[in-house]
Amino acid sequence: MLKIEKIHYEIGGADIIESISFDARKNEFVSIIGPSGCGKSTLLRIIAGLIKPTGGDVICMNKRIEEPVREISFVFQDFALLPWLTNIDNVKLGLSYFDIGAPEKDKIAMELLARFGLEGFEYAYPNVLSGGMKQRVGFARAIAQEPSILLMDEPFSSLDELTATTMREDVLNMLKTKDIPVNLVVMVTHNVEEAVQLSDRVVVLSNKPTHVKQIKAVPLKQPRNTRSKEFTGIIDEIYATLTG
Repeated sequence: MLKIEKIHYEIGGADIIESISFDARKNEFVSIIGPSGCGKSTLLRIIAGLIKPTGGDVICMNKRIEEPVREISFVFQDFALLPWLTNIDNVKLGLSYFDIGAPEKDKIAMELLARFGLEGFEYAYPNVLSGGMKQRVGFARAIAQEPSILLMDEPFSSLDELTATTMREDVLNMLKTKDIPVNLVVMVTHNVEEAVQLSDRVVVLSNKPTHVKQIKAVPLKQPRNTRSKEFTGIIDEIYATLTG
């Protein structure tokens, strides 16, 4: 579904991303992990069409990505909700550029907010929500446009562990749900355990100038036993790659 081909990115003549290539397939969960400041979030924004690379290509379902497209949606680390809009209006932002009537937009947004446990908060403002509830609005907004590919930039890092655990399960379930068309999730994270728990493959990046050090498959069935020797063994291998 997604091909990253020799992506290069520089700022002021300094190489940030040297050369990154990998692919991602239908029904996969792929995590990108690497040292702080190596350009993980920049790479994710390049994949989304929000930043133009200095060189290389992003191919989404045989189309070259040069700008944001409906097939790819984004969940931000910092929620990115507009405080002057109600929660339902924040969700409807995901439908702003599509030829859909107002009643249909309301229906889609109401159904998604209910799906994410926010029934009764549709006309409240983000300032009355907890961090977990805000991120649920962010997920609803991202799903509203019915993307095939969901990109997530450290979506659970600002949540308490109980909320994060529930939302991780929600995201995994989305890949199995027929009425939500997301067929691929690509996530940036600093959390090695989280990456191994969720991912089919983990792309391990180097320090700047950034390149791929390892693409590690995680051949464990879901739900994963986070205390098993196989699970902790994969974590140790990824840590060794990061620090080696």
